[in-house]
Amino acid sequence: MRLARARYLAWVRDELVLVGLLAAALVLFLAEPGRRGPYDLPSLRLFLDTAVLVVSVIVCVLAYVRFTVDRRTFELYLLCGFFVTAATTLAFSIAPVLDGGSVGRSEAWAAIGGMLAAGTLIAAAPFTSGRVATTTHAFAAVAGLTLFLYALWLLCRALNDGLPQLDPGHPQPDLLTAAVGVQALLGLAALVGFGFRYQAHGEDLDRWLAFGATVWLFAELHAVLAAPLSSEYVSQSDFLRLLSYGVLLVGVWRAIRAAEFGRVVAEERARVAREIHDGLAQYLFAVSTQASLLAGGADVAKVLPRLQEAATAAQQEARFAVLALSSAGGSAQFDSALTRYVEFLTADGQLDVDLEIERAVELRPDEQIEIFRIVQESLANVRRHANARHATVLIGVRDGQRVVRIIDDGEGFDEESESRGQGLRNIRSRAAAIGGAFRLVSRPGGGTSLEVVLRA
Repeated sequence: MRLARARYLAWVRDELVLVGLLAAALVLFLAEPGRRGPYDLPSLRLFLDTAVLVVSVIVCVLAYVRFTVDRRTFELYLLCGFFVTAATTLAFSIAPVLDGGSVGRSEAWAAIGGMLAAGTLIAAAPFTSGRVATTTHAFAAVAGLTLFLYALWLLCRALNDGLPQLDPGHPQPDLLTAAVGVQALLGLAALVGFGFRYQAHGEDLDRWLAFGATVWLFAELHAVLAAPLSSEYVSQSDFLRLLSYGVLLVGVWRAIRAAEFGRVVAEERARVAREIHDGLAQYLFAVSTQASLLAGGADVAKVLPRLQEAATAAQQEARFAVLALSSAGGSAQFDSALTRYVEFLTADGQLDVDLEIERAVELRPDEQIEIFRIVQESLANVRRHANARHATVLIGVRDGQRVVRIIDDGEGFDEESESRGQGLRNIRSRAAAIGGAFRLVSRPGGGTSLEVVLRA
């Protein structure tokens, strides 16, 4: 609770700093009427519109990925909001000027209406709750919004002569000022909503969405004073609006990465639980069986060694499981956890292992989890099947590539006949899970070399 409150207070502090900076820029904007613009820069306007389109599509895709995981209404509204932003920008701001033409009056007002719809969806997102039954709701919503935008364009075409003229040579229409004012109110609503949502749930995504809504709010405040009235003009509000989309992109991307890491951790915990069941539980059952034999009057000289062996194996299995779990959960540093694992593995003197983890190599959390299990699985195979006396484990950088190498001096095997073993299949699948290339070299009597080359 204290940590959550400290994070929230830190966000409030950062938010106040951001508001102060943007407010100072707005005051300067008000104090210098000659700097308000807009500016006649058609190429720059096209570039900004294209950047808004690209960022909106990326955020839309990332929101959909997150929606497929949780199926929350919150992500569905974000997905729909950014889809409308992307579709509106493409259809009404970019497509009309690609052949050298200009945005007509109907397209310009359709773009204003589309952006109002997008802003409404995004501002409403933090106030939603619950989940939807299936992910097909997203496709139905996108189809419905596409029809809405088409109907909006048809309506604007029908009312074309009755709509105010958007021309830099004429004063800013009151209807446009009202529309931009509503956008500013939507930005304020989004800021408040995401702020309260972050206070309630502490999700990092809400924090970044609140930052983005803050920039969006001030972008619309700038537009109230000087909105571009033509597709050939840009204003300060366009740059701030693009910046707000960039902030939202960072937030959604971080949320996707956090969700992926959480999924990997959950899968690793489930795997450790299975291994405890399949390994530790079996040794404990053996301990129980031998203890029952002793209680039944069996020969102590015969039963006691088996009991001691089962107890030692159970202890070692428990240590391995704890190390893997702590590494997966982030509570133990990767290199220290792996070093301790090797120490436990070689404590009985049956296998000597040289472990080298170079400081230059950088591993992501999901890579640390998989590499820990790859090394564990490989050394377990060496102990059980290779009859090796020495093994070398290297995790470092070679020729600009991050590599994991496990080499032993064991008996080796025929790759054609042995490559289907479950242990090697597990290693291959773990390497593939982190985008690594797997290579195995072995021959009878010549030892085995295993290498995983990680993606750049």
